[in-house]
Amino acid sequence: QVEIVESGGGLVQPGGSLTLSCTATGFIFSGSVMRWYRRAPGKESERVATITGSGSTTYSPSVRGRFTISRDNEKNMVYLQMNNVNAEDTGVYRCNVVVTSLTLIEPTKVGDYWGQGTQVTVSS
Repeated sequence: QVEIVESGGGLVQPGGSLTLSCTATGFIFSGSVMRWYRRAPGKESERVATITGSGSTTYSPSVRGRFTISRDNEKNMVYLQMNNVNAEDTGVYRCNVVVTSLTLIEPTKVGDYWGQGTQVTVSS
C-alpha cells in the first residue's frame, strides 16, 4: 500500500525559511515524478513544484526563485526548501505521486496518491 507522510510545517516569519519533508513508500520511488501542492483557505489547490526521477524540476511562477524541490532516492524522500516566504505562502502543503503501471508494486494500484498534509503559516 502507498504511504505518504509530510512533515516540517509550522510558524515562520515573513522573509524566513522553512524546509518540508515527504517520505513515500509502496511504489518504485526512483522512477516516479513527485510533486508538492498547496491549498489556502478559500483558494484552489496550486501545484507548487515538480521533480522527475532523474532530478528535472518545474516550479509555479509564484514560487520560482524562492523555493527548491529536491529528492533522495536512497531514502525515498522529497523535500521543499522554502526561502523568503510571505503571507501568500500560507497553506496546507501536500506531497503527491501518480502511480503508473511502470512504477507500481503489487498490491498497489494505479492512481493518484496524497499525504495528509502539513500546515505552513507565515505570520509576524
